[in-house]
Amino acid sequence: MSDITTDELKQRMDAGENLNLFDVREQHEYDEYNIGATLIPLGLLPSRLSEIESLKNEEVIVHCRSGARSANAKMFLEDNGFTNVRNLLGGMLDWKSKF
Repeated sequence: MSDITTDELKQRMDAGENLNLFDVREQHEYDEYNIGATLIPLGLLPSRLSEIESLKNEEVIVHCRSGARSANAKMFLEDNGFTNVRNLLGGMLDWKSKF
């Protein structure tokens, strides 16, 4: 699946879709500003993989500040059998510049 834009994510959130949305930033970044995603910092993703194991065949959206850490998270999840991982292009920087 291709990555997702902030516009598409915002539309889907506004429509009330139930999304598997994960923030891979650090706690202090999340505390400063977040869009309601579940926080799993990139460095903790390997040790917390079991928490999201059941989502392997569902759409999973990952985001970070700019899209770089979430790109790494996407690769990690795909390497661990996740079949539909989408990275939020531009991350929170793009989100905050628009909404």
